[in-house]
Amino acid sequence: MPTVSLSLGDKSYDVHVANGALNSLGYHVSRARLEGKVALVTDSNVVPLYATQAVAGLEDAGYQVSVHVFDAGEQSKTLATMERIAGEMVEAGHDRTSFVVALGGGVVGDLAGFLAATYYRGIPFVQVPTTVMALVDSSVGGKTAVDIPAGKNLMGAFHQPRLVVADPLTLTTLPPRVLREGMAEMVKHAAIRRPKALLPLLQMADELDIGFSLGTIEKLPHIIAENITVKARIVEEDEKETRGVRDFLNFGHTVGHGIEASMPYGELLHGEAVSLGIRAALFLSRKHAGLDAEAERQILETMRTIGLPLTLPEAVDPETAMRHIAADKKFRGGTMRTVLLRALGDPVVSTAVTAEDMREALELLRS
Repeated sequence: MPTVSLSLGDKSYDVHVANGALNSLGYHVSRARLEGKVALVTDSNVVPLYATQAVAGLEDAGYQVSVHVFDAGEQSKTLATMERIAGEMVEAGHDRTSFVVALGGGVVGDLAGFLAATYYRGIPFVQVPTTVMALVDSSVGGKTAVDIPAGKNLMGAFHQPRLVVADPLTLTTLPPRVLREGMAEMVKHAAIRRPKALLPLLQMADELDIGFSLGTIEKLPHIIAENITVKARIVEEDEKETRGVRDFLNFGHTVGHGIEASMPYGELLHGEAVSLGIRAALFLSRKHAGLDAEAERQILETMRTIGLPLTLPEAVDPETAMRHIAADKKFRGGTMRTVLLRALGDPVVSTAVTAEDMREALELLRS
């Protein structure tokens, strides 16, 4: 079983990655010395697939569990949903001695993590990710948040999990489109830190149309652990984004978030928007950071192999996307901070990109 450890002083924790790890959830939680009642938070997509298995594992380890479900989708990642679940937890007898288990994708992890950060002024939580995006990115690092009408993730807190239990077998129940969009974060990790190790692993994508082969299933823990290691080392260097290192994880997200926010919910998945953002960031890297054409080609070809979108949907209005980009958290003091690549594995946070550059990048995405 690959285990990736994050060294964060008294907030250190382990990420256990193994096929079938969900069956051992109770064991891992007890080994982390978590006590008290468990509030398992999940969504309507995950609850019929994995809630029974997770609850059984926790109860076998002696925990008392209540289950709290919300409608799947980004539209549920709100303060109102969090408030409702907090009320349910109070009714179920949870107090400051309880802890939360987040079972699901990035939306579940973000919302349940913020709930744990604020319930009784903060209780522990455990991440149990079930999507590619959550497995390789959002479950690790302690960022928790909900959305408000003004933008994504604008209400949140840094609250590190006490433990992450990652079972790659949960990916086998995802539709191909959702698998592919999650792999945009893998491409990001390859681009900013470990291109030689990660780019070849992403060639597994050609099997997604026909389902996972036995060989691919056997490789999944290694692929997931390699990606988590990238995220873990960056978080260790810059846990709360005070040194600029953690900004590197936003590669492709500045433009991507603007595009995603300008589309009706559900028409463009988060990873698909990030894919478009990566293409834009590569173009801006060529223009402002000296990235060579061969490096750009390698990343674009990897995304084509995966089946990620590289062309802007016709419904996207560039000016609407620009307004959302301007409202992004990555603006500081009115200055646009954009993650660019000088070379594969060599990112830099640049303030050289102008609004006109962004418009040019968006126009490029039409072709």
